[in-house]
Amino acid sequence: MALLEFYGRECPHCITMKPLIERLEKETGLKVESHETWHDAANAELLKKYDTGLCGGVPFYFNTDTKNAVCGECSYEELLAWATGKA
Repeated sequence: MALLEFYGRECPHCITMKPLIERLEKETGLKVESHETWHDAANAELLKKYDTGLCGGVPFYFNTDTKNAVCGECSYEELLAWATGKA
């Protein structure tokens, strides 16, 4: 299973979500793979592989096990449910 985060370095919504991702990793021991897409063409292409009409922007979170996605800002509870397969 992989938990993928796609973000833009200057994206205000992504900046808001950063502490929630850090909290998730600290409290659950799960690892979220972060991919900056605004300045990295390879990561932008990877985003296209996973975001098949689900979001169209960042932040975008994808759980490769459950195929569940979160688009944009969300609560910690929503992020936790996504990461643990309870979404």
